[in-house]
Amino acid sequence: MGEVRAMVVLTNAADLAMMRRKLLKPSKVRKLEVDALVDTGAVALVVPSAVAQRLGLARPFTHMAEYADGRREEVGVTEAVLVEIAGRQTQDEALVLGDEVIIGQTVLEKTDLHVDCTGRRLIPNPAHPDQPVVKIK
Repeated sequence: MGEVRAMVVLTNAADLAMMRRKLLKPSKVRKLEVDALVDTGAVALVVPSAVAQRLGLARPFTHMAEYADGRREEVGVTEAVLVEIAGRQTQDEALVLGDEVIIGQTVLEKTDLHVDCTGRRLIPNPAHPDQPVVKIK
């Protein structure tokens, strides 16, 4: 089984809010299309520092991140990011670390996407192929 990757558009959600309020021109909304690693072992969305900077994302607080090898590191957490993946959207905060964008469980759950390991791709939940359904209980 190989890794699963997906093209993702990340947009500064604060910019979008300012645009909706007519305080920012649509051309000034910061967004970035990136090739991301989909990692079902990761809980959170992860973006490298360079991506956070290009999107103009503030880091209002920190969290302790634990790596697969058991190491822990305090990392910045961004304000909201709009994530567009496989035709679906959600907002999430991101941990700032590493050198690539990682799509973790929170984004997968909120977009109701499943990992097709054989096809090495993301697919909509077969129970909800037309739109995401988020479990609340």
